[in-house]
Amino acid sequence: MSRDSNYILEKNHYILKEFSDGKKIMVRDLQLEILTVMDEIHRICEKNHIPYLLIAGSSLGAVNYKGFIPWDDDMDIAIPIEYWDLFVEVMKKDLDTNFYFDSYEIDKKYNTISGPWMKVRKRGTYIEEVNFLLKNRCKRGNGVFVDVIPYGGIAENKFVDELERTLVKINMLFIVLLDNLHINPIPFKSFVYWFSKKCCALHKNSSLISQPVSVPWEKFLHEPVFKRKDVFPLKKYDFENRKFYSYCNIEKILREWYGPNCLKKWDGKKWVETLPISKRHPKHVKDINLEGDYPSIRH
Repeated sequence: MSRDSNYILEKNHYILKEFSDGKKIMVRDLQLEILTVMDEIHRICEKNHIPYLLIAGSSLGAVNYKGFIPWDDDMDIAIPIEYWDLFVEVMKKDLDTNFYFDSYEIDKKYNTISGPWMKVRKRGTYIEEVNFLLKNRCKRGNGVFVDVIPYGGIAENKFVDELERTLVKINMLFIVLLDNLHINPIPFKSFVYWFSKKCCALHKNSSLISQPVSVPWEKFLHEPVFKRKDVFPLKKYDFENRKFYSYCNIEKILREWYGPNCLKKWDGKKWVETLPISKRHPKHVKDINLEGDYPSIRH
């Protein structure tokens, strides 16, 4: 492979589910379904002039593979928080009938504290996530999805930021407890939703940007926080023979998020993946069916 190729050719195939009759559902099968969801989000955002960006493993895949990381079984994007309300409204009006979405704005059973503020799903598919704390309580279905999360300004003082996140973590305890008792903790979820927006508004002129304080799962003092000038203006990158948006200084941000060795390396003959083989496996899917909106029934 020439140095100009600038991406890794990954030959391995990753199995999500294998049946006794020999049929297999591969990670690539799931990725192609996810891609149809992302195409629809891209269409709506372009039509309505709403910026979005690939984040996390999706942005890493854009750099290393010009598409999905071969074993990646989900997709994550962000919407700038100042466009969030508009995004929800246009999704209500413009989303093709082959898709649907869950969010707190349309269903108070939805848990924003689980991470994404929205899941955009595909009808006629089914996926059960590995999730030990909070289940999907929404009744529209469990279709293959793209996770959508807002990005907004955060406190430049790290300890102020952690204090704000700690208030959410305290609420998280009640949300998880009540949810697992099958009691919808609306007051606690509404506080998290309101407080997250309030914090982003308070820090709207901050030089730092991140996912909102409603995301409680990151390590203390190690949340993925980036300089606004490294995020905007967004740039388009190759992704599965398409062009999707991501960070303007994408390699710098990925090194800050995943460490200095996350990007492809040239070994003198080809570009190579730096993640150890033992860690190259899908991690989000517990059950999957791409032929119907119900759990797998093939034996």
